[in-house]
Amino acid sequence: MSGDFVWRDAGRTVVFGAPGLAAAPELFGQHGFASFDLLSTPRALAQSPELAAAAGAVHEVPPGQVPALAASLLDVVEVGSSMRDKAQPQAFVALGGGRVIDTAKAIAAVSGTPVAAIPTTMSGAEMTAIHRLPTGAERRLRGMVRPALVLADPELMTGAPEPELRASSMNALAHGADSICTPLSNPVSELTALRGAELIASSLDRDRGERDRAALALGSLLCGYAIDSAGFGLHHVACQTLVRICGTPHAGTNAAVLPHVVAYLAAQAPAPFARFASALGTDLDGLEARIRRLGGDPPGLGDLGADRAKLDEAIAAMLQRPELGHVPRPPSREELAELLAAAW
Repeated sequence: MSGDFVWRDAGRTVVFGAPGLAAAPELFGQHGFASFDLLSTPRALAQSPELAAAAGAVHEVPPGQVPALAASLLDVVEVGSSMRDKAQPQAFVALGGGRVIDTAKAIAAVSGTPVAAIPTTMSGAEMTAIHRLPTGAERRLRGMVRPALVLADPELMTGAPEPELRASSMNALAHGADSICTPLSNPVSELTALRGAELIASSLDRDRGERDRAALALGSLLCGYAIDSAGFGLHHVACQTLVRICGTPHAGTNAAVLPHVVAYLAAQAPAPFARFASALGTDLDGLEARIRRLGGDPPGLGDLGADRAKLDEAIAAMLQRPELGHVPRPPSREELAELLAAAW
């Protein structure tokens, strides 16, 4: 695995390496984010007093769904900005996982404020313009937001305990898997997805103490880039809906569902998934079992606390999602039910 680098791409800068949170304010100043409001969580803030001290204001993002969180924080930001006698913060910095970064993106989508991201998981949110909008503010949309600056510290991104780390890794791997057979799939998105998948798999094959955490983090960034380029289909339709309706945790839901979705997609699009299997060090016949092993034999949806009484509602909502049309052959209601039963 190569060392630190700076990646500039279409108005976005990714600073990859281990500068440490203490150096983040200086890096922000170098890239046009000298003045910012910080969105984060109590746990992440405890690790970053220097970053919190450099912020114009700090907004804690509690647990919850992004539309409601963004709506409540949008009110706080706008009231706070009025009290500071300026129209808006100059920028938002999101320090945290996907919920925090997506909340910052949602607020920025209606305020026009630039976003920088410091990911603490492998959610991939820092690499995409895929997010929801603040409840009640949809008509104010200026444009979907991709963070303009990403500080990707591998130690920070991959520091979770082993079960959570493997679940987060499966979320990252799912970005690559979902992106390789959509109508917008292209040579660049496939190359990044396959290389990202290879890095994730090779890293997870090692014991934790010997793992190449830089390779794991880079694999996450590459798969995030791929899904931002090519879009998503069945896997993210299923998982996003399950999280929202059945109440399961985001990363764990991805880990539980991914082996089964990939088995379904591989039957519809064997050529790209043969290449995906090869990147993971297996073949089509071994792909489902390989992903399950990489995820650490994750718990099923039922073990994650999914509300079975809401499963029919979730399936109905999945069938309404337009992204389901990105699948070579979209599943029927019965096939979705079978897939989720297998993941239960």
